[in-house]
Amino acid sequence: MSDELVYELREQIRSGIDFGGSMSDEELMSKTEQVVFDWCKLHPLTAAEKVKLVRRLFHSFRGLDILQPLMDDPSISEIMINSHNEVFIERNGVMTLLPGAFESKEKLEDLIQSVVASVNRIVNESSPIVDARLRDGSRVNVVLPPVALKGPCMTIRKFPGKPMTMEDLIKLGSLTDEAAHFLRELVEAKYNIFISGGTGTGKTTFLNALSQFIPADERIVTIEDSAELQIHSVPNLVSMETRNANTEGKGEISIRDLIRASLRMRPDRIVVGEVRGGEALDMLQAFNTGHDGSISTGHANSCKDMISRLETMVLSAAELPLPVIRGQIGSAIDIMIHLSRYRDRSRKVAEIAEVLGVENGEVKLNPLFRYREDGERGGRILGGLERTNKPLNNTEKLRMAGKELPDGMAC
Repeated sequence: MSDELVYELREQIRSGIDFGGSMSDEELMSKTEQVVFDWCKLHPLTAAEKVKLVRRLFHSFRGLDILQPLMDDPSISEIMINSHNEVFIERNGVMTLLPGAFESKEKLEDLIQSVVASVNRIVNESSPIVDARLRDGSRVNVVLPPVALKGPCMTIRKFPGKPMTMEDLIKLGSLTDEAAHFLRELVEAKYNIFISGGTGTGKTTFLNALSQFIPADERIVTIEDSAELQIHSVPNLVSMETRNANTEGKGEISIRDLIRASLRMRPDRIVVGEVRGGEALDMLQAFNTGHDGSISTGHANSCKDMISRLETMVLSAAELPLPVIRGQIGSAIDIMIHLSRYRDRSRKVAEIAEVLGVENGEVKLNPLFRYREDGERGGRILGGLERTNKPLNNTEKLRMAGKELPDGMAC
């Protein structure tokens, strides 16, 4: 059944209900069933299809309003609300403007307040930007006026019910078996890894897949702005999430605070969901203080660009000499993985590089794998992640873990 049908029937239900008064769930369900059964007199549906349609319509009022059927649709990965009367979705990588919208700006504002209140967050005119999550783990970003000029704005990155495994990513062509095996050896040998990429390239998805290689007998602490990571393979897991300041401007708990707290929790590894600012300094220091095997992510256009961005982030936290910052980066991070989203909307590993340390005043990278295009067919990019002729230089952690790489992969 199409979205257009759902919105058409929804308008019929709405026109016959006084939403200003009180209506029980049973009364709303009865009205919904009546509208669906009347419509089916001219458009026959199976019993299962009728049940599905009634449920979608009911949840559009009692769930997340117009968003509930979109949240229930597994083919939709992102919901973008630019204003109460302008909603876009991303389905299978394609953007579409929805034919329906919220009844009013107030209805959207009520939904936003309900979402942020459920995770103890606050958003208002004095604090108009907030990150939160829904009960299913989906990530939500809210921006209110006066910052958002067209009205309340909300973006939802849907949370997959089952985290993708490395095998799933291989089947999708995101990386090769060889590269996955290489990364598995590095994770198990406790190399510090940093994942970079642009918005929507799948950094969190890839981090989840990578974390499945962490041995089950270790203690892991995860730190995020809004909890998204799904690490099920490690029983000894502590998950922490930041907290915004209250209306009095007090009580904020930042990623920097959580990183410092994690150091007193005896972690084997620390996983920082994403660094955007001064917390990069604390992340590097944590990586450099015996927590080998730690992982983090950040936004950048390439591995080299990520190095520059980390330098800028650290500078925002402390006035350190650039050579000192580069020395911190060079000693803290062992491997960088860059993800890209290509013109056919596929997400792939574009590069895997080793951080060799500082040479001639610059952080030097050693590219180990690079994605190479081989043309297009049927709108899909052909190509794959290929090994370069450069071996891994830092093999000490592999040796200490009793592991060996295939011929040609290591010096």
